[in-house]
Amino acid sequence: MFDPLLLNAHNPSPMTGAGNNTYLIVGDNGSAALIDAGVGEARHLEDIGAALNVRHARLDRVFVTHGHRDHAEGAPALASAHPHATFSKWPWPGQDEQYSVSWQPIGDGDVVRAGDEFLTAVHTPGHSLDHLAFVHEASRTIFTGDLVALGSSVMLHWSRGGDLRQYMASLERLLALEPRRLLPAHGPIVDDPRPLLTSYLEHRRLRERQVVAALRAGHSDVPAIAESIYDGLDPALMPAARENVRAHLEKLKAEGAVKEDDGHWRL
Repeated sequence: MFDPLLLNAHNPSPMTGAGNNTYLIVGDNGSAALIDAGVGEARHLEDIGAALNVRHARLDRVFVTHGHRDHAEGAPALASAHPHATFSKWPWPGQDEQYSVSWQPIGDGDVVRAGDEFLTAVHTPGHSLDHLAFVHEASRTIFTGDLVALGSSVMLHWSRGGDLRQYMASLERLLALEPRRLLPAHGPIVDDPRPLLTSYLEHRRLRERQVVAALRAGHSDVPAIAESIYDGLDPALMPAARENVRAHLEKLKAEGAVKEDDGHWRL
């Protein structure tokens, strides 16, 4: 049975919830791999070390789903604690260098070894341009990074490479893989993936309709549109809401449905 160990990265916040999920895969051969690096929090490093010690294993590989700080910032601390480990992700020139480790590139369809298991990398951009999911084909388990989070929607960082059209295509690609289990970077494990994935697609279609309705009502800039759609939202989350609105507007612009003039949008 394929059953990776979930280790919380101990970085709770309004954006990360209870903290990021990272996943340790330990093989009978004593080799271990970690999905996502966390932020370098001492308790996370201690948890990883304890899990390895009790299993008489060594951390050999760290696979990062994408380069946002809550997934990649812990790479230097892990490299210091586990100097023989290698670090791999989809390349993002100009961004990856900030984490001060030597990254090995992973491409779409690459098969990588994790412990004594094999994972297939699937390029799933949208949340970020470098986003990868990792598929364990034998069990149809997918490490989804920030593509989904049960009980929540996913932020699209438009200002950092987020793209709604790509994101929806990535969700469709996951659906086509017919997964049995999703292991996300935030929130609980998903044992019934299809309803969640289809609900995410419908949620984005609903948001698009709300953006169009806000434009028809006379709201023309991103803050005003976000306020009209996300009325009552925790102010700490409003910057994320604006990012989502901008992602929707850029999708509509690419499709020829809206126009922009100096930060003002119209149908």
